[in-house]
Amino acid sequence: MITAQHISKTYGKGDTAFQALHDVSFSITSGQTASIIGKSGSGKSTLLHLLSGLDRPTSGTITIDGTNIFTMPAKDIDDFRARTMSFVFQSFFVEASQTCYQNVMLPLEIARAPLTQRKKLVREALSAVDLADKINEQAGNLSGGQKQRLAIARAIVNKPKILFADEPTGNLDSATGDLIIQLLFDMNRTMGSTVVLVTHDQELAGRCDVQITLKDGSIQTSNQVKHSKVKQ
Repeated sequence: MITAQHISKTYGKGDTAFQALHDVSFSITSGQTASIIGKSGSGKSTLLHLLSGLDRPTSGTITIDGTNIFTMPAKDIDDFRARTMSFVFQSFFVEASQTCYQNVMLPLEIARAPLTQRKKLVREALSAVDLADKINEQAGNLSGGQKQRLAIARAIVNKPKILFADEPTGNLDSATGDLIIQLLFDMNRTMGSTVVLVTHDQELAGRCDVQITLKDGSIQTSNQVKHSKVKQ
């Protein structure tokens, strides 16, 4: 369960202060898919950064499975994030000079996964995104769609409880984008991971169990919708 209670975030001070989020509250049940939707500048990415502990709110609390993450020391937040979460961003952030194997291995190294399991998990993750034959290929040689699939493999290799995706299809053509989205929903269905998507796409948002619409840093609507996982 992810619970945000009265979250506000202000950047700057005095006359230059800008309030990116104001009194935002909602909850996402474990295993749900959730969309954070709104126009550019509405606070979507700011909210995702707060939910994942990449940034701290000015006020309010965020709890994950009953733990208030901002009561932890910074190092413990980093460790908690490595064990619990993964990320997919609009920019692929793959290491072009490293092989696909090395790219996907990175989260396992950070989480200190047992050495005996790493190779098996990497192969499984690459197979899931249809890149098994690219395991020894340098990431810089991949197409844009393949790089994003590699980013998905890296995100799912440690079987995270929560996956955050910030406009994961923004740089892709529609066919490749549809494939990436289907991979994320498949991960939710088969692994039970909670998936939180930042998007401006109303159709994509409508596929999610929870839909949080932001406008000027405040929640405009927050809906819970019951979907059949088989249809996604």
